[in-house]
Amino acid sequence: MKLLLTSTGLANNSIKNALKKLAGKEMKIAFIPTAANIISEEKDWLIKDLVNFGSVGSVDIVDISALEKRYWLPRLEKANVIAVGGGDTSYLMEWVIKSGLDKEFSDLLKTRVYVGISAGSIILSESIQTSSEYLFKLYEDEVKNAPKGVGLINFDVRPHLNSSFFPKVTEENLKKVFKNFKEDLYALDDNSAIVFNDGKIEVVSEGKWVKYEKG
Repeated sequence: MKLLLTSTGLANNSIKNALKKLAGKEMKIAFIPTAANIISEEKDWLIKDLVNFGSVGSVDIVDISALEKRYWLPRLEKANVIAVGGGDTSYLMEWVIKSGLDKEFSDLLKTRVYVGISAGSIILSESIQTSSEYLFKLYEDEVKNAPKGVGLINFDVRPHLNSSFFPKVTEENLKKVFKNFKEDLYALDDNSAIVFNDGKIEVVSEGKWVKYEKG
């Protein structure tokens, strides 16, 4: 299984090159924008994500909440890269289950690269505890159980470390709440990404990242 887990997609050349190594030179990318559907603010970030993917391959936009499985599954099967965009993590996870995509991942990812962007990275863990709506409750000492994630990885990912758009996501705050997590936690800024290549983990970065380890 080959995964590239990011905060903001193909934000720099290091991350782009990491994807090229995983996927090869010719990329047919299926981009799932579903997490952004209920975000009402401007979506320049979504457009930027699509442009960045368009710079490395051909892009098909596949919304799993708008299409029946008989339409979206063949389009994912035609791709060699499946990119899952950012937005509302709970909404994305709801549709991953409702659409049946969660049951298709094991087969799809035998021969395809998965790229997660923010919410798309978070959902692969055992739970979506690192999504903002649950993580911020931990800052207030209100531990609230988060829904289960897809469970493809045995560590947690928190995107947007030190981002001005997420002012609570700092190294100090993450260190405080890490006691509530069961697995190792990788905190990535917007210029960092995790490369998961058949079990081997490497971080590529032109910015800042931190790993919090259990015991």
